Amino acid sequence: MARKSQPGRIAANRRAYRDYEILEEIEAGLALLGWEVKALRAGRASLVEAYVALRDGEAWLTGANFAPLPNASAHPAPVPDRSRKLLLHRYQLDRLAGKVQQRGLTLVPLALFWGGPKVKLRVGLGRGRKQHDKRRVDQERDWAREKQRLVRHSAQGRS
Repeated sequence: MARKSQPGRIAANRRAYRDYEILEEIEAGLALLGWEVKALRAGRASLVEAYVALRDGEAWLTGANFAPLPNASAHPAPVPDRSRKLLLHRYQLDRLAGKVQQRGLTLVPLALFWGGPKVKLRVGLGRGRKQHDKRRVDQERDWAREKQRLVRHSAQGRS
């Protein structure tokens, strides 16, 4: 699966594509506080240890770290790794909950990006990979990279 860099990308979870076989992707809004939006504008976000949990009929982004700016004032003290609510339609939540429960799939945060003035989260519905599958994916990626390098060198040699 080819991934293009989006112009409005804030943060990406690059390991997700290695650790999970992503079957479907959806976009969700995020309910954020003011200091969090300022931190995202400064590029101070990390999705490395983040995951999406379904609780009480709602989806929550847990474990994402939005580092507060040193000069941002907020009445409640900033908590960098608090759970943030994902904004999805009810039919999307119901469909995702059914797939996660019945098929043993999981919801993985893939990327944070700007959708106009709003912050969006790309969430992947994925199945965890075994260790040998991860090695095979790495080998295929390395071979594709090597093929590209060989094609480039052979094209330069002919000119």
